[in-house]
Amino acid sequence: MSSPDMIGKVYGIILKRMVATGQAPHYTEIAAEAGVPVEEGRKALHDLIDAKIPAMWLYPETDYICSFAPFNNLPTQYRISVDGMQKWFGQCGFESLAVSWLYPGKTVRIDATCLDCGAPIRVEMKDGVVLKEDPKGLAGYVSVPFSQWFQRFPYA
Repeated sequence: MSSPDMIGKVYGIILKRMVATGQAPHYTEIAAEAGVPVEEGRKALHDLIDAKIPAMWLYPETDYICSFAPFNNLPTQYRISVDGMQKWFGQCGFESLAVSWLYPGKTVRIDATCLDCGAPIRVEMKDGVVLKEDPKGLAGYVSVPFSQWFQRFPYA
């Protein structure tokens, strides 16, 4: 088991890369940045994922990061733009709203499609404050009771 300090370091490396580029690093890159051998970087990544922190997981049977809240490494319908540049994807509608806090002073736009009717949705935020919403009066919902979230957790 990796030390808590190493797991924290790996978490920071991944989040920093996702914020900067919209892409998760490979474990070889994590190892290089952490200054450890490649296999230790791979093990630390798995130890972080195995900690069962909600909303982060690997692609099944691989070492590839699939999702790392609030981002998704796999394209989703939640396209995120920062200051007009789109290169990020949100894990879900709610997590997409949290992205605003990772870009202080910048305008974050989320473009999505309603999963019920297919209509376009757009939200613009800055520092956690909604600047624009289209259509007006947006509301979100989760169709799975909270008590069942971990039973339906991806790839668990």
